[in-house]
Amino acid sequence: MIAEILSTGDEICSGAIIDSNSAHIAEKLMELDIEVTRHSCVGDDLDALAGILREIGGRSDIAVVTGGLGPTRDDLSAEAAAAAAGVRLERDQTATNYIEAFFKKYQRQASESDYKQAMMPCGATPILNARGTAPGFSLTIGKCRCYFMPGIPQEMTAMLSEQIIPDIQANLQAPDEFRRIRTLSVFGLPEARVNDRLSDISAAFSNVKCGMLARFPVIYVKLIATGGEPEKLARSLDEATLWAREKLGAYMFSTEGRSIESEVGVLLRAAGASVAAAESCTGGLVADMLTNVSGSSDYFLLSTVTYANTAKIDLLNVAGEAIERHGAVHEETAKRMAEGVRRLSGATYGVSTSGIAGPTGGSDEKPVGTVCIGIAGPDGASAERFHSPFKERTANKQIFAVLALNVLRKKLKG
Repeated sequence: MIAEILSTGDEICSGAIIDSNSAHIAEKLMELDIEVTRHSCVGDDLDALAGILREIGGRSDIAVVTGGLGPTRDDLSAEAAAAAAGVRLERDQTATNYIEAFFKKYQRQASESDYKQAMMPCGATPILNARGTAPGFSLTIGKCRCYFMPGIPQEMTAMLSEQIIPDIQANLQAPDEFRRIRTLSVFGLPEARVNDRLSDISAAFSNVKCGMLARFPVIYVKLIATGGEPEKLARSLDEATLWAREKLGAYMFSTEGRSIESEVGVLLRAAGASVAAAESCTGGLVADMLTNVSGSSDYFLLSTVTYANTAKIDLLNVAGEAIERHGAVHEETAKRMAEGVRRLSGATYGVSTSGIAGPTGGSDEKPVGTVCIGIAGPDGASAERFHSPFKERTANKQIFAVLALNVLRKKLKG
C-alpha cells in the first residue's frame, strides 16, 4: 500500500509558512507500514489542485491532504476534490450542525462565509474538527482514498491521530512485507561522522538500512528493518542497535528516539530527583527545553537567568572576587553558579551555563563558542569547559543548552 501527501496554499509554496504537517503525517503513516512515495505542494489554484488530485487518484492507495478548508475564497480544496471526483458540491448537514454548535458555544452567530466550510463533495464523509470550525472529509478519487484536513497544525494533528489514523488502520490489509523502525538519538558528532561510523550497517545486517534526520544539534538515526517476519525484524533491530551503540559510543544517548530534554526527564523521574538551572549565555533556553516536556513539574523547580555579573553575585551568591579573578566565563564561576541555584531552589541538582555565544566578545584565551557548564549535586560540584566551532549566536546557544543537559544526563547515569 502506497500513500502520498499533498500540502496546499500559496503560503506553503512560497516558503512563508514552513510545512511541518507533511513530516508529521509521513512519520505516522510509516508507523503503519505504509510507504509514502511523494510529497507535493500546490498553491491556491483550482485547476492545479484538481489536476494533481486526479493524478494521485490514479496512482496511490491513500492520500492525505492539508489546507484549503477554511471560510475564505482562496480555500479551494473541497471544490477541487469535487472536480477531481466528478461530483458536485453540496452542503453537508452534519458539518452544518457542527459549525452552528461551535459558534453557539461561544455565543456567536455563524456567517455565510463560515457555512462555506460545510460545503463538501457529494459522497464525502465529514470528519469533524474538535479544535476548530473547519471540518475535514474523506472521499474516494479514482482508486485512492483521500483524507482532507485543515492546515493549522494543532487541528491537523488531532484530526489525524483521533480519526484518520484509526480509519486507515481499520481498512488496512495484512502486508506482504513488514517494516519496523527504531530511532537512535545522537549528540556531539557531525552528521557526516555519524554516517561514516554507520556506513557498513547494511553489510552487517542485510535487512536493515539507516537514515538520518538532523535537528540541530541532535541527530536522529532511524534504523529501518524490512521483511516478512515481524519477530525476525525485532531481533534484527535489537542486534543492529547494539552494533550502532558500539560504533557511536557515548555519543548515542537514547535508543527510543527521545530528545535530550525528554531523556533527562526520564532519568530525573526514575531517580526521584529534581533540578534547577542558572543560565547566563543560554538566556533561559535550558529551562525552556526542560519545560517543553509534559510533566516536567515533577522534577524541574527553578530557573534564573543571571546574565549580569551583579545577578550572579546577588542572586546566586557567587563571590565577586572569584569573578574578578577568573572572569564570568570560567569553570570556577560556573561551578559556583550551579551551587548557588541548587542552594536557592533546594533541588537535587543545579546546572549552570556561562559562555560566549558570539559573534562578538571572544578573545584568544576564550574564543567565541567557549562555554563552561557547572553541575552541583549531593556529591559535590564541578564544571567543564567546552568549545563549539560555530560563530553564530543562535547556534551556539542551542549547543550550549544541549551540552548542559547532556552533562546532567551523564551525571544521572553515573
